[in-house]
Amino acid sequence: MGGALVIGAGPGIGQAVARRFAREGLPVGLVARSKETVAAAAEAVGALGVRAVPLTADVADETALRAALDEAVGELGEPDVVVYNAAVIRPDAVGELPHRAHLDTYAVNVLGALTTAAHLLPGMALRGRGTFVVTGGMPEMKPPYVSLSLGKAGVRALVELLDTQYGPSGVHVATVTVGGVVAPGTAYDPEDIAEHYWRLHHQPRERWEREVVH
Repeated sequence: MGGALVIGAGPGIGQAVARRFAREGLPVGLVARSKETVAAAAEAVGALGVRAVPLTADVADETALRAALDEAVGELGEPDVVVYNAAVIRPDAVGELPHRAHLDTYAVNVLGALTTAAHLLPGMALRGRGTFVVTGGMPEMKPPYVSLSLGKAGVRALVELLDTQYGPSGVHVATVTVGGVVAPGTAYDPEDIAEHYWRLHHQPRERWEREVVH
């Protein structure tokens, strides 16, 4: 069993999703940019009695990301479910960010997901099974969050493209679109949001959803 692979395993949704899959007995590969973040995630997963494989990579660095994905596959096998949760979240209005900053942000919010999909979905398609979920957001675009709005629109388009290409081969591609600020004890509690990822992974094919809005 290849288990689960969570890219963007920071506090909040990433770690909540990792724990949710770990509670079902799946080993979990974890990717984050800092060693401290991924070590905390691995400790939380390991406390549930399953194997955790912590890996560090900047998802905006294609070479580093692909190397981390290869290492995860080498340690755990081809994943049954992949969750892309990395994002740059900050307020910025039209004209506030220079061109370079927008490109760097888009590299994390969208292109990292594209690289992950290109690296892992062909294998899932060959096996005829697997789940690929991207954390979305901004169900409505917000002028105070231009770079995030653009990124989440890109995620929605990417999921549609991937579903069209790989869905017929048996790969469930979906996005969990989060409509507010994630915080424990609120309507956007990460533990509640994590339930969507598990449910999507186990949906019968005839009931597949491409987008869940929380």
